[in-house]
Amino acid sequence: MRVKIKNYILIITMALSVMVIINGCNIKADIQEDSELEVIKIGVLEPLSGANAEGGKLELEGIKLANEMYPKVLGRKVQLVIADNKSDKETSAQLADRLVNEYGVSAIIGSWGSGLSMGAGEVIKAAKIPMIAPSATNPKVTKDNDYYFRACFIDPFQGEVLAKMAYERLEAKTAFIIYEKSNEYSQGLAVFFENEFVKLTEKKSSVVAVTGYDQGTLDFTGILEEVAAQDPDVIFAPGNFTESAMLIKQARRMGIKTDFLGGDTWENPEFLNVGLESVEGAMITTSFSAEKPANWASRDFISKYTKRYSRKPLSLSALGFDSYRIIIDAIKRAGTAEDSEKLRQAIASTQNFKGTTGKISLDKNGDAIKDVVVLKVKNGKFVYQTTVRYK
Repeated sequence: MRVKIKNYILIITMALSVMVIINGCNIKADIQEDSELEVIKIGVLEPLSGANAEGGKLELEGIKLANEMYPKVLGRKVQLVIADNKSDKETSAQLADRLVNEYGVSAIIGSWGSGLSMGAGEVIKAAKIPMIAPSATNPKVTKDNDYYFRACFIDPFQGEVLAKMAYERLEAKTAFIIYEKSNEYSQGLAVFFENEFVKLTEKKSSVVAVTGYDQGTLDFTGILEEVAAQDPDVIFAPGNFTESAMLIKQARRMGIKTDFLGGDTWENPEFLNVGLESVEGAMITTSFSAEKPANWASRDFISKYTKRYSRKPLSLSALGFDSYRIIIDAIKRAGTAEDSEKLRQAIASTQNFKGTTGKISLDKNGDAIKDVVVLKVKNGKFVYQTTVRYK
């Protein structure tokens, strides 16, 4: 078959697998397939450009590595069809539709960012094609959607752990919450943290202020002047990695020495590159640490990833890797990639799967029952502190 191009499509052929990258809005392509057996197509929907690109790229690295290590299932090659949602919710929905209806994928992995994931939710629900979000932690991603799953923990648990970190580890009695207004993840995690912190302190007034900022904000002076006036024991700022690093950097320049806490979005090289010495001491919750392999699968992944990318993996890559393997395992158990209902049921029944981020079991909502890893920035790196077991 010949490849037909309307805008732009790039086909990368690897040793044992084929990868298709979608770019543009009106693309239609016939993909050359194995001469003996038709390939199984798995869609990858990630922000590879725009504000969230660094997160999407890290997840994609893990997915690509998994595809290289596990290129076949049921005796057939697995082909990745990669779509860049450009960090935009509407584009995420449009590309999810194209992955299903133009490319005929059996399942989809993605997206970094709860809002971007939710953008695709109604599409895959209507199409009845299973999708796994590696790191989207907002409960709304899988809520009332039998076809959406996730490989990570959810924000109610993450928020609880962060509030306990503030209250017990940092001995904070007051907290100032700063969130991103248009970010569902940031909004939700702020609420879960606030509820748990108030519960622990037994004082509604322990949260001295909750204030939001717009995406792309560069100057946080006004918010930080309020922080300085309130003088809280801890600042919780569950935003994007870039804005959060800038927020902390400006706080330090203004002489604010208060401890900062953040969620899993902070675990990104850009957070360290932008924040530099200002983010030293910042603490975050996440799903994985290369310093503390969860099992033999984790150690093998760390070794292969380090060899492939010349650096240690972070959680996003590990979760992307696990998401691909969960789908491959489900296809094996279902005995098919074409029967979407059988495949959905196989994914939903995932229990005690030995992932690189630890043992993964999915509950009735499609959410992973997972432990939370706590990291702290030391000497420009994310350093393992402890693991909080799921109760």
